[in-house]
Amino acid sequence: MAIAIDFLAEFASEDLLAAQPDESPDFKVCRASQIAGGSDQIGGPFELVNSQGETVTDKDVVTEPTLIYFGYTFCPDVCPLDVARNAEAIDILEERGKSVTPVFISIDPARDTPEVVGDFAGNLHERMIGLTGSPGQVKAASQTFKTYYKAHPAEDDYYLVDHSTFSYLVLPEHGFVEFFRRDMSPEAIADSIECFVDHM
Repeated sequence: MAIAIDFLAEFASEDLLAAQPDESPDFKVCRASQIAGGSDQIGGPFELVNSQGETVTDKDVVTEPTLIYFGYTFCPDVCPLDVARNAEAIDILEERGKSVTPVFISIDPARDTPEVVGDFAGNLHERMIGLTGSPGQVKAASQTFKTYYKAHPAEDDYYLVDHSTFSYLVLPEHGFVEFFRRDMSPEAIADSIECFVDHM
């Protein structure tokens, strides 16, 4: 059921990803996707809370090529698989001599405390940064990246959250440059990221 819900969440975001010519020439050779209105329509400043309870901004987090995923730690199947796939892509890039920071941003701040999100991220990759925040901070970050999420009614601690499942490549000085769907393999993501890194 969670996978079906996740598919609907992605479908709801399709209008953001309609094919149009991209205006940025720097990474044209690398870009497989096209964003309606150009890639500058996605991403930007955000303020969240890290696993130590410290408030951080995008400037603190995006200090090198960064792969960002929005999800939640109680997610029964989709998030763990997607984030593990991203972690594998990061390891492939490390073997190729490319350093990329994996980031997990929670869209469930009610349950995902800094400690919880830090443990989740650390268990998936030793360099993964886990971020959460107040409901307002999380909503603002989600809106910045045009992501979708909606929590089911919280009858107990095991409620689900519908959400989009794109991963976002963000580069210092450039911002958002590419997104990856969940059906992409770790190798394909690594190949794409490597191209962007080589053309920075």
